[in-house]
Amino acid sequence: MTDEIISEGPTVEDAVDVALEELGVQQDAIEFEVLNQPTASAPARVRVVLRPEAIGDDEDDEEGAEDDDAVNVRRPAEDQDEVLTDEELDAIADAGSETIKQVLELLGIEGEVEEYEGDEGELILDIVGEDLGLLIGRHGRTLDALQVLVSAITNRRLDKRYPLVVDVSGYRHRRRIKLEDIARRAAERASRQHRAVQLRPMTSFERRVIHMILRDDRRVSTESEGEEPRRMVVVRPR
Repeated sequence: MTDEIISEGPTVEDAVDVALEELGVQQDAIEFEVLNQPTASAPARVRVVLRPEAIGDDEDDEEGAEDDDAVNVRRPAEDQDEVLTDEELDAIADAGSETIKQVLELLGIEGEVEEYEGDEGELILDIVGEDLGLLIGRHGRTLDALQVLVSAITNRRLDKRYPLVVDVSGYRHRRRIKLEDIARRAAERASRQHRAVQLRPMTSFERRVIHMILRDDRRVSTESEGEEPRRMVVVRPR
């Protein structure tokens, strides 16, 4: 498995997303260095390196591992060797919440941060308040950018990485429920009709959710195709 990659994109966020999909991991499994900020004539370039604990032997056991384009998203909480104490988790939550509050203050937006643990073992920081649509953006793209920013600042402050998810008024949770239905209907159609099913273009968060939902479905495999902002998930029968 490749443990380092240099990728490009119109923004730093997009460049990191490209690397995440090519490596088949989530944000918490990597560290990245910005090589070049985007300019009018050149894209952003980043060097993305897998953390040592994210490089395991289990990818060889994944069904369909011979497909280099398939994305096998890992369960972050299960892949960590280190067990964090309640005090360490509180420190991460506090640092993430403080980062979000500072960003909100700079934007002139009022909101509170609620903390809870997600189904994948990730720490979710949900921004709640009124008129927060600006933080979500079209198809959640502004929220994705906020996610990258908050994670990067928090991890650097603590010198520790942990699955951290930024949400706004439960948007990701509601979206995930819809994506689960989309993914399962696509898998059923691909399996029944014995043909690939292309989903509509999605953000990197949405694509990773689709990959995660179908990762254990032995009837199908998933991969991402296309270029941003038209990048999409294709569900293929096995």
